[in-house]
Amino acid sequence: MPGRPVIVTVAPTGGMLTPAQHPHVPTQPGQIAEDVARCAAAGASVAALHARRPDHAATCDPAVYREINELVRRRCDVVVNNSTGGGLNGDMVRDTGYGPVVDHAQRLAGAGAGADTCTLDTITAYVSGPDGETLMSTPRWFARRLVAAFREAGAKPEWEVFNPAHLLVDMPELIEFDRPPYVVNFVLNQHGTFQNALPYTPAVLRGLVDLLPAGAVFTATVCGPDPLPGLVQALELGGHVRVGIEDSPFDADGRPMTNLEQVERVVEVIRDHGCEPATPEQARALLGLKEAA
Repeated sequence: MPGRPVIVTVAPTGGMLTPAQHPHVPTQPGQIAEDVARCAAAGASVAALHARRPDHAATCDPAVYREINELVRRRCDVVVNNSTGGGLNGDMVRDTGYGPVVDHAQRLAGAGAGADTCTLDTITAYVSGPDGETLMSTPRWFARRLVAAFREAGAKPEWEVFNPAHLLVDMPELIEFDRPPYVVNFVLNQHGTFQNALPYTPAVLRGLVDLLPAGAVFTATVCGPDPLPGLVQALELGGHVRVGIEDSPFDADGRPMTNLEQVERVVEVIRDHGCEPATPEQARALLGLKEAA
């Protein structure tokens, strides 16, 4: 009997690293699409995408996202997820005179490029980057605008959860804009970057899972050079997994890792635990998405 289907999400790019910092990070639409297609052939069924300008800086320009999404869909049938968090440089940041902030207009723009799902970051926090701290502000009124924009565009929200408040406070306030199954991504080990984010420990992940609303499915994103302990625990708790250069650019020895090797490794772990990587069709069913056209 086939094992439980486990969704493997690949996060190939992120909003920060450039080719000068990492030799394998794809930043341009064609590069991203080719990398995603290789990962899809190895077992990934969701692609968590960030858009970049030609100079590699971050953007949520819907034209760039549309190009990436179209190229990905020509090559494979993965679920397409677009980030509305963007990054800490390029089009994403503006200076208020009181310090840099992540731009609300850019975040909204990222909702309208035809993705299957979009990230819903309800976090308000200072985010540390190479140039210092940037404020990512998501007051309740703006979170409502974001999730309403997703619904208008036909995209399902992926709830980015950095701490329990996002489950206990933000989801109940905004859940009317969504429908089950609620798609939740636990983002762990970003406590050195995101204020109020949590490190991965078995107790932390177990506690977050216990707080999930009824009808939710979850993915674990465990950042850093050794995500496997957290990903294995996620499997054991009935969840799904995410890997990629965005989350784990280097291994414990400082070697730059590729997206493909990370997908191949986690697929092997999934099979070792009696499960199977979900096909894109299975992923859509698990996430409550319509079938691909």
